[in-house]
Amino acid sequence: MVDAMAAPHEPRDDAEAPHTEEPASPEAEQDRAASEGSPQDFHSATLRGEDDDDTVSDNPDPKSAAEPDDVIREPGDVEPDTSDGESGEAVRVSHDGDDAPMDAEPTTKKRAALVYNPTKVDPEALRARVSEVAAEAGWAEPLFYETTVDDLGDDATRAALEEDVDAVLVAGGDGTVRAVAEALTSTGIPLTIVPSGTGNLLARNLNLPLDDTDAMIRATFEGKVHPTDTGIARIRRADGTVEEHGFVVMAGMGLDAAMIQNTRPELKKSVGWVAYVDGAARSLVNAKPFRVMYQLDGHGHRLHSAKVQSVLFANCGALPGGVALIPDASIADGVLDVAVIQPTGPFGWLGVWRSIWWDNTVLRRFRAGRRVLERRRDSSVRYLRGSGIELATAPAQPIELDGDDFGEATRIYTRIIEGGLAVALPASHDTSSL
Repeated sequence: MVDAMAAPHEPRDDAEAPHTEEPASPEAEQDRAASEGSPQDFHSATLRGEDDDDTVSDNPDPKSAAEPDDVIREPGDVEPDTSDGESGEAVRVSHDGDDAPMDAEPTTKKRAALVYNPTKVDPEALRARVSEVAAEAGWAEPLFYETTVDDLGDDATRAALEEDVDAVLVAGGDGTVRAVAEALTSTGIPLTIVPSGTGNLLARNLNLPLDDTDAMIRATFEGKVHPTDTGIARIRRADGTVEEHGFVVMAGMGLDAAMIQNTRPELKKSVGWVAYVDGAARSLVNAKPFRVMYQLDGHGHRLHSAKVQSVLFANCGALPGGVALIPDASIADGVLDVAVIQPTGPFGWLGVWRSIWWDNTVLRRFRAGRRVLERRRDSSVRYLRGSGIELATAPAQPIELDGDDFGEATRIYTRIIEGGLAVALPASHDTSSL
Protein backbone atom coordinates (compact mmCIF):
# COMPACT_ATOMS: atom_id res chain seq x y z
CA MET A 1 0.00 0.00 0.00
CA VAL A 2 1.32 3.45 -0.89
CA ASP A 3 1.70 5.72 2.13
CA ALA A 4 0.70 9.38 2.15
CA MET A 5 3.44 11.59 0.81
CA ALA A 6 5.75 13.28 3.26
CA ALA A 7 6.81 16.87 2.82
CA PRO A 8 10.43 17.46 1.80
CA HIS A 9 12.83 16.99 4.68
CA GLU A 10 14.79 19.82 6.28
CA PRO A 11 18.38 20.34 5.02
CA ARG A 12 21.03 18.44 6.94
CA ASP A 13 23.73 20.33 8.83
CA ASP A 14 26.39 17.73 8.14
CA ALA A 15 27.96 16.20 5.08
CA GLU A 16 28.07 12.63 6.33
CA ALA A 17 27.29 9.76 4.00
CA PRO A 18 23.67 8.58 4.31
CA HIS A 19 22.99 5.67 6.62
CA THR A 20 20.08 3.85 8.20
CA GLU A 21 19.98 3.79 12.00
CA GLU A 22 17.04 1.40 12.45
CA PRO A 23 17.22 -2.30 11.56
CA ALA A 24 16.60 -2.82 7.87
CA SER A 25 13.17 -4.04 6.80
CA PRO A 26 12.81 -7.28 4.81
CA GLU A 27 12.27 -5.16 1.71
CA ALA A 28 15.46 -3.19 2.38
CA GLU A 29 17.34 -6.48 2.80
CA GLN A 30 16.04 -7.56 -0.60
CA ASP A 31 17.19 -4.26 -2.08
CA ARG A 32 20.62 -4.82 -0.54
CA ALA A 33 20.81 -8.32 -2.01
CA ALA A 34 19.61 -6.98 -5.36
CA SER A 35 22.29 -4.28 -5.42
CA GLU A 36 24.90 -6.96 -4.73
CA GLY A 37 23.82 -8.96 -7.78
CA SER A 38 20.72 -10.99 -6.91
CA PRO A 39 18.24 -10.83 -9.83
CA GLN A 40 15.74 -12.91 -7.87
CA ASP A 41 15.61 -10.34 -5.05
CA PHE A 42 15.48 -7.49 -7.56
CA HIS A 43 12.37 -8.86 -9.25
CA SER A 44 10.59 -10.19 -6.17
CA ALA A 45 10.82 -6.76 -4.46
CA THR A 46 9.89 -4.72 -7.53
CA LEU A 47 8.03 -1.43 -7.21
CA ARG A 48 6.42 -1.80 -10.61
CA GLY A 49 2.66 -2.11 -10.58
CA GLU A 50 0.49 -4.25 -12.83
CA ASP A 51 -0.02 -1.29 -15.16
CA ASP A 52 3.67 -0.42 -15.35
CA ASP A 53 6.36 -1.94 -17.56
CA ASP A 54 5.91 -5.65 -18.27
CA THR A 55 9.49 -6.57 -19.15
CA VAL A 56 10.28 -8.25 -15.81
CA SER A 57 11.59 -11.77 -16.33
CA ASP A 58 11.08 -14.59 -13.85
CA ASN A 59 14.26 -16.33 -14.94
CA PRO A 60 16.93 -13.81 -15.92
CA ASP A 61 20.48 -14.87 -16.64
CA PRO A 62 22.35 -14.33 -13.33
CA LYS A 63 25.68 -13.78 -15.07
CA SER A 64 24.46 -11.03 -17.37
CA ALA A 65 22.29 -9.58 -14.60
CA ALA A 66 25.28 -8.67 -12.46
CA GLU A 67 27.53 -7.59 -15.30
CA PRO A 68 29.69 -4.53 -14.49
CA ASP A 69 29.39 -0.95 -15.61
CA ASP A 70 30.43 -1.48 -19.24
CA VAL A 71 27.06 -3.03 -20.06
CA ILE A 72 25.58 0.47 -19.98
CA ARG A 73 25.15 1.85 -23.48
CA GLU A 74 25.17 5.46 -24.58
CA PRO A 75 22.63 6.51 -26.48
CA GLY A 76 -3.16 10.69 -11.34
CA ASP A 77 -3.76 9.70 -8.37
CA VAL A 78 -1.21 10.53 -5.72
CA GLU A 79 -1.50 11.35 -2.05
CA PRO A 80 -1.02 14.86 -0.55
CA ASP A 81 2.46 16.26 0.10
CA THR A 82 1.80 17.03 3.77
CA SER A 83 4.01 16.63 6.78
CA ASP A 84 1.51 14.55 8.71
CA GLY A 85 -0.28 12.74 5.92
CA GLU A 86 -3.47 14.69 6.49
CA SER A 87 -5.37 16.41 3.72
CA GLY A 88 -7.51 19.53 3.97
CA GLU A 89 -4.64 21.91 4.75
CA ALA A 90 -5.36 24.18 1.78
CA VAL A 91 -5.90 27.88 2.56
CA ARG A 92 -8.15 30.00 0.38
CA VAL A 93 -8.13 33.81 0.55
CA SER A 94 -10.25 36.56 -0.94
CA HIS A 95 -9.22 39.17 -3.52
CA ASP A 96 -8.07 41.34 -0.58
CA GLY A 97 -6.12 38.53 1.10
CA ASP A 98 -8.64 37.80 3.87
CA ASP A 99 -9.59 34.27 4.84
CA ALA A 100 -12.25 32.87 2.53
CA PRO A 101 -14.45 29.76 2.80
CA MET A 102 -13.23 26.71 0.90
CA ASP A 103 -16.60 26.39 -0.86
CA ALA A 104 -16.72 29.07 -3.54
CA GLU A 105 -19.86 30.70 -4.88
CA PRO A 106 -21.05 28.90 -8.03
CA THR A 107 -20.72 30.66 -11.38
CA THR A 108 -21.76 30.02 -14.98
CA LYS A 109 -18.62 31.70 -16.30
CA LYS A 110 -15.21 30.16 -16.74
CA ARG A 111 -13.04 30.51 -13.67
CA ALA A 112 -9.33 30.21 -12.92
CA ALA A 113 -7.51 29.50 -9.67
CA LEU A 114 -4.21 31.01 -8.56
CA VAL A 115 -2.01 28.98 -6.22
CA TYR A 116 0.93 30.99 -4.90
CA ASN A 117 3.66 30.97 -2.30
CA PRO A 118 3.24 34.27 -0.41
CA THR A 119 6.97 34.39 0.40
CA LYS A 120 7.98 34.32 -3.29
CA VAL A 121 5.64 36.95 -4.77
CA ASP A 122 3.86 40.21 -4.03
CA PRO A 123 0.49 38.62 -3.18
CA GLU A 124 -1.60 41.79 -3.33
CA ALA A 125 -0.27 42.89 -6.72
CA LEU A 126 -0.46 39.38 -8.18
CA ARG A 127 -4.04 38.79 -7.07
CA ALA A 128 -5.10 42.17 -8.44
CA ARG A 129 -3.50 41.58 -11.83
CA VAL A 130 -4.92 38.08 -12.24
CA SER A 131 -8.40 39.42 -11.34
CA GLU A 132 -8.06 42.26 -13.82
CA VAL A 133 -6.99 40.07 -16.74
CA ALA A 134 -9.68 37.50 -15.92
CA ALA A 135 -12.36 40.21 -15.97
CA GLU A 136 -11.08 41.51 -19.33
CA ALA A 137 -11.46 37.97 -20.73
CA GLY A 138 -15.00 37.66 -19.41
CA TRP A 139 -14.09 35.07 -16.77
CA ALA A 140 -15.42 34.99 -13.21
CA GLU A 141 -13.42 36.30 -10.25
CA PRO A 142 -10.52 33.86 -9.74
CA LEU A 143 -10.08 31.69 -6.67
CA PHE A 144 -6.92 32.37 -4.65
CA TYR A 145 -5.01 29.82 -2.59
CA GLU A 146 -1.87 30.35 -0.51
CA THR A 147 0.64 27.58 0.14
CA THR A 148 1.60 26.75 3.73
CA VAL A 149 4.06 24.53 5.57
CA ASP A 150 1.44 21.77 5.52
CA ASP A 151 0.41 22.32 1.90
CA LEU A 152 3.06 22.74 -0.76
CA GLY A 153 0.31 23.50 -3.28
CA ASP A 154 -1.11 20.11 -4.20
CA ASP A 155 -3.92 20.26 -1.61
CA ALA A 156 -4.82 23.75 -2.77
CA THR A 157 -4.91 22.55 -6.37
CA ARG A 158 -7.18 19.65 -5.48
CA ALA A 159 -9.47 22.06 -3.67
CA ALA A 160 -9.58 24.21 -6.79
CA LEU A 161 -10.37 21.19 -8.95
CA GLU A 162 -13.32 20.40 -6.69
CA GLU A 163 -14.65 23.83 -7.62
CA ASP A 164 -14.50 22.84 -11.32
CA VAL A 165 -11.99 25.52 -12.29
CA ASP A 166 -11.03 25.77 -15.95
CA ALA A 167 -7.38 26.73 -15.43
CA VAL A 168 -4.78 26.96 -12.67
CA LEU A 169 -1.96 29.48 -12.33
CA VAL A 170 1.01 28.78 -10.07
CA ALA A 171 3.49 31.31 -8.67
CA GLY A 172 6.25 30.17 -6.36
CA GLY A 173 9.47 28.22 -6.23
CA ASP A 174 10.24 24.95 -8.00
CA GLY A 175 8.71 22.98 -5.11
CA THR A 176 5.40 24.80 -5.48
CA VAL A 177 5.37 24.26 -9.25
CA ARG A 178 6.13 20.56 -8.75
CA ALA A 179 3.33 20.07 -6.22
CA VAL A 180 0.71 21.89 -8.30
CA ALA A 181 1.74 20.10 -11.49
CA GLU A 182 1.55 16.79 -9.65
CA ALA A 183 -2.07 17.42 -8.68
CA LEU A 184 -2.95 18.49 -12.24
CA THR A 185 -1.32 15.51 -13.98
CA SER A 186 -3.79 13.60 -16.15
CA THR A 187 -6.65 16.02 -15.38
CA GLY A 188 -6.48 17.97 -18.65
CA ILE A 189 -6.79 21.28 -16.74
CA PRO A 190 -4.18 23.73 -18.10
CA LEU A 191 -1.41 25.00 -15.84
CA THR A 192 0.08 28.48 -16.22
CA ILE A 193 3.52 28.99 -14.71
CA VAL A 194 4.11 32.53 -13.46
CA PRO A 195 7.92 32.54 -13.00
CA SER A 196 8.89 33.23 -9.38
CA GLY A 197 11.58 32.17 -6.94
CA THR A 198 15.18 31.40 -7.88
CA GLY A 199 15.28 28.30 -10.08
CA ASN A 200 12.24 28.42 -12.37
CA LEU A 201 13.42 25.07 -13.74
CA LEU A 202 10.25 24.08 -15.56
CA ALA A 203 9.79 27.58 -16.96
CA ARG A 204 13.38 27.54 -18.28
CA ASN A 205 12.89 24.19 -19.97
CA LEU A 206 9.74 25.51 -21.63
CA ASN A 207 11.67 28.63 -22.75
CA LEU A 208 9.10 30.85 -21.02
CA PRO A 209 9.73 34.56 -20.45
CA LEU A 210 11.11 34.72 -16.91
CA ASP A 211 10.69 38.49 -16.55
CA ASP A 212 7.25 38.99 -18.10
CA THR A 213 4.64 38.12 -15.50
CA ASP A 214 1.89 39.81 -17.46
CA ALA A 215 2.50 37.72 -20.58
CA MET A 216 2.17 34.52 -18.60
CA ILE A 217 -0.98 35.65 -16.79
CA ARG A 218 -2.57 36.52 -20.15
CA ALA A 219 -1.58 33.11 -21.51
CA THR A 220 -4.14 31.59 -19.14
CA PHE A 221 -7.01 33.38 -20.85
CA GLU A 222 -5.83 33.97 -24.42
CA GLY A 223 -2.85 31.68 -25.00
CA LYS A 224 -2.48 28.14 -26.31
CA VAL A 225 -2.27 24.83 -24.48
CA HIS A 226 0.66 22.49 -25.06
CA PRO A 227 0.85 18.89 -23.73
CA THR A 228 4.04 18.13 -21.80
CA ASP A 229 5.36 15.04 -20.05
CA THR A 230 5.45 14.53 -16.31
CA GLY A 231 7.41 12.11 -14.16
CA ILE A 232 6.36 9.75 -11.39
CA ALA A 233 8.79 8.51 -8.74
CA ARG A 234 7.81 5.54 -6.59
CA ILE A 235 10.27 5.11 -3.73
CA ARG A 236 10.78 2.65 -0.87
CA ARG A 237 12.26 3.71 2.44
CA ALA A 238 14.57 1.56 4.56
CA ASP A 239 11.61 0.73 6.83
CA GLY A 240 9.74 -0.78 3.87
CA THR A 241 7.17 1.98 3.39
CA VAL A 242 6.42 3.07 -0.16
CA GLU A 243 5.56 6.57 -1.38
CA GLU A 244 4.75 8.02 -4.78
CA HIS A 245 5.58 11.55 -5.88
CA GLY A 246 5.43 13.54 -9.07
CA PHE A 247 8.20 15.59 -10.69
CA VAL A 248 8.32 17.79 -13.77
CA VAL A 249 12.05 18.40 -14.32
CA MET A 250 14.15 15.66 -12.75
CA ALA A 251 14.61 13.32 -9.82
CA GLY A 252 17.90 12.09 -8.45
CA MET A 253 19.49 9.57 -6.08
CA GLY A 254 22.90 9.97 -4.49
CA LEU A 255 25.30 12.90 -4.48
CA ASP A 256 22.99 15.39 -6.21
CA ALA A 257 20.37 14.82 -3.51
CA ALA A 258 23.01 15.04 -0.76
CA MET A 259 24.09 18.35 -2.26
CA ILE A 260 20.54 19.65 -1.90
CA GLN A 261 20.32 18.34 1.67
CA ASN A 262 23.54 20.19 2.48
CA THR A 263 22.58 23.51 0.87
CA ARG A 264 22.04 26.09 3.59
CA PRO A 265 18.55 27.62 3.24
CA GLU A 266 19.72 31.08 4.35
CA LEU A 267 22.38 31.07 1.62
CA LYS A 268 19.89 29.93 -1.02
CA LYS A 269 17.57 32.75 0.01
CA SER A 270 20.30 35.36 -0.41
CA VAL A 271 22.14 34.18 -3.55
CA GLY A 272 19.61 31.87 -5.23
CA TRP A 273 20.58 28.70 -7.10
CA VAL A 274 24.32 29.55 -6.79
CA ALA A 275 23.99 28.35 -3.17
CA TYR A 276 24.03 24.79 -4.50
CA VAL A 277 27.75 25.25 -5.19
CA ASP A 278 28.24 25.49 -1.42
CA GLY A 279 26.10 22.39 -0.93
CA ALA A 280 28.14 20.51 -3.51
CA ALA A 281 31.43 21.43 -1.85
CA ARG A 282 30.16 20.25 1.52
CA SER A 283 28.81 17.00 0.08
CA LEU A 284 31.94 16.09 -1.90
CA VAL A 285 34.06 15.92 1.26
CA ASN A 286 32.67 12.53 2.27
CA ALA A 287 31.09 11.41 -1.00
CA LYS A 288 31.42 7.68 -1.57
CA PRO A 289 30.25 5.64 -4.56
CA PHE A 290 27.49 3.08 -4.00
CA ARG A 291 26.50 -0.06 -5.87
CA VAL A 292 23.16 -0.20 -7.70
CA MET A 293 21.26 -2.78 -9.74
CA TYR A 294 18.86 -1.36 -12.31
CA GLN A 295 16.57 -2.29 -15.16
CA LEU A 296 15.50 0.05 -17.94
CA ASP A 297 11.96 -0.31 -19.27
CA GLY A 298 11.65 -1.21 -22.92
CA HIS A 299 15.12 -2.79 -23.11
CA GLY A 300 14.28 -6.43 -22.58
CA HIS A 301 14.88 -8.39 -19.39
CA ARG A 302 18.49 -7.49 -18.80
CA LEU A 303 19.64 -6.08 -15.46
CA HIS A 304 22.70 -3.87 -15.06
CA SER A 305 25.09 -3.35 -12.16
CA ALA A 306 27.06 -0.15 -11.62
CA LYS A 307 29.03 1.66 -8.94
CA VAL A 308 27.89 5.27 -9.02
CA GLN A 309 28.00 8.59 -7.23
CA SER A 310 24.61 9.71 -8.49
CA VAL A 311 21.79 8.73 -10.85
CA LEU A 312 19.55 11.40 -12.40
CA PHE A 313 16.11 10.71 -13.88
CA ALA A 314 15.18 13.55 -16.21
CA ASN A 315 11.98 14.69 -17.86
CA CYS A 316 13.94 17.68 -19.22
CA GLY A 317 17.56 18.67 -18.81
CA ALA A 318 18.32 22.42 -18.69
CA LEU A 319 19.62 24.09 -15.51
CA PRO A 320 20.11 27.77 -14.62
CA GLY A 321 23.11 29.44 -16.21
CA GLY A 322 22.55 27.74 -19.55
CA VAL A 323 23.93 24.39 -18.35
CA ALA A 324 22.58 21.42 -20.31
CA LEU A 325 22.72 18.65 -17.72
CA ILE A 326 21.11 16.11 -20.06
CA PRO A 327 21.29 17.56 -23.58
CA ASP A 328 18.92 15.12 -25.32
CA ALA A 329 16.15 15.34 -22.73
CA SER A 330 12.87 16.67 -24.10
CA ILE A 331 9.77 17.57 -22.14
CA ALA A 332 7.49 16.35 -24.91
CA ASP A 333 8.92 13.06 -26.21
CA GLY A 334 7.43 10.56 -23.75
CA VAL A 335 10.93 9.36 -22.84
CA LEU A 336 12.79 9.30 -19.52
CA ASP A 337 16.44 10.34 -19.84
CA VAL A 338 18.83 8.91 -17.27
CA ALA A 339 22.34 10.10 -16.41
CA VAL A 340 24.56 7.65 -14.53
CA ILE A 341 27.38 9.59 -12.91
CA GLN A 342 30.36 7.37 -12.08
CA PRO A 343 33.69 9.23 -11.93
CA THR A 344 36.77 7.04 -11.56
CA GLY A 345 40.29 7.92 -10.52
CA PRO A 346 41.64 11.19 -9.07
CA PHE A 347 40.52 13.22 -12.08
CA GLY A 348 37.10 11.61 -12.37
CA TRP A 349 35.16 14.69 -11.29
CA LEU A 350 36.97 16.77 -13.89
CA GLY A 351 35.55 14.36 -16.46
CA VAL A 352 32.05 14.80 -15.03
CA TRP A 353 32.34 18.59 -15.13
CA ARG A 354 33.76 18.52 -18.65
CA SER A 355 30.94 16.27 -19.83
CA ILE A 356 28.14 18.32 -18.25
CA TRP A 357 29.42 21.82 -18.88
CA TRP A 358 31.87 21.82 -21.81
CA ASP A 359 30.60 18.85 -23.84
CA ASN A 360 26.85 19.31 -23.31
CA THR A 361 26.67 23.09 -23.14
CA VAL A 362 29.35 24.09 -25.65
CA LEU A 363 30.54 21.32 -28.00
CA ARG A 364 27.10 19.92 -28.82
CA ARG A 365 26.09 23.27 -30.30
CA PHE A 366 28.50 22.85 -33.22
CA ARG A 367 28.84 20.17 -35.89
CA ALA A 368 32.60 19.87 -35.38
CA GLY A 369 32.10 19.58 -31.62
CA ARG A 370 29.57 16.79 -32.07
CA ARG A 371 32.05 14.89 -34.22
CA VAL A 372 34.62 15.19 -31.41
CA LEU A 373 32.12 13.76 -28.94
CA GLU A 374 31.32 10.83 -31.24
CA ARG A 375 34.98 9.77 -31.17
CA ARG A 376 35.47 10.28 -27.44
CA ARG A 377 35.02 7.43 -24.98
CA ASP A 378 34.27 8.78 -21.52
CA SER A 379 32.45 6.70 -18.91
CA SER A 380 32.29 9.38 -16.19
CA VAL A 381 28.73 10.24 -17.27
CA ARG A 382 26.65 7.69 -19.19
CA TYR A 383 23.26 8.42 -20.71
CA LEU A 384 20.32 6.02 -20.98
CA ARG A 385 16.80 6.39 -22.39
CA GLY A 386 13.54 4.53 -21.83
CA SER A 387 9.97 4.90 -20.62
CA GLY A 388 11.05 4.15 -17.04
CA ILE A 389 13.76 2.67 -14.85
CA GLU A 390 13.89 0.77 -11.54
CA LEU A 391 16.95 0.90 -9.30
CA ALA A 392 17.84 -0.85 -6.01
CA THR A 393 20.67 -0.10 -3.60
CA ALA A 394 21.75 -0.31 0.05
CA PRO A 395 22.19 1.40 2.41
CA ALA A 396 19.48 3.99 1.74
CA GLN A 397 20.60 6.93 -0.40
CA PRO A 398 19.30 10.53 -0.53
CA ILE A 399 16.49 11.32 -2.96
CA GLU A 400 15.57 14.66 -4.55
CA LEU A 401 12.67 15.73 -6.75
CA ASP A 402 12.89 18.99 -8.71
CA GLY A 403 15.48 20.32 -6.29
CA ASP A 404 13.65 19.41 -3.08
CA ASP A 405 15.01 16.93 -0.52
CA PHE A 406 12.76 13.87 -0.13
CA GLY A 407 14.74 11.87 2.42
CA GLU A 408 16.40 8.52 1.67
CA ALA A 409 15.37 5.35 -0.13
CA THR A 410 16.68 1.89 -0.96
CA ARG A 411 14.71 1.56 -4.20
CA ILE A 412 13.23 3.93 -6.75
CA TYR A 413 11.10 3.38 -9.84
CA THR A 414 10.63 6.39 -12.10
CA ARG A 415 8.59 6.61 -15.28
CA ILE A 416 7.20 9.20 -17.66
CA ILE A 417 3.53 9.99 -18.26
CA GLU A 418 3.51 11.16 -21.86
CA GLY A 419 1.53 14.38 -22.31
CA GLY A 420 0.42 14.15 -18.68
CA LEU A 421 0.36 17.91 -18.08
CA ALA A 422 -1.38 20.58 -20.15
CA VAL A 423 0.62 23.83 -19.99
CA ALA A 424 -0.69 27.25 -21.00
CA LEU A 425 1.74 29.20 -23.20
CA PRO A 426 1.61 32.65 -24.80
CA ALA A 427 -0.11 32.44 -28.20
CA SER A 428 3.08 33.36 -30.08
CA HIS A 429 5.38 31.05 -28.07
CA ASP A 430 7.65 28.83 -30.20
CA THR A 431 7.31 25.16 -29.19
CA SER A 432 9.45 23.67 -31.98
CA SER A 433 12.45 23.14 -29.69
CA LEU A 434 10.56 21.54 -26.77
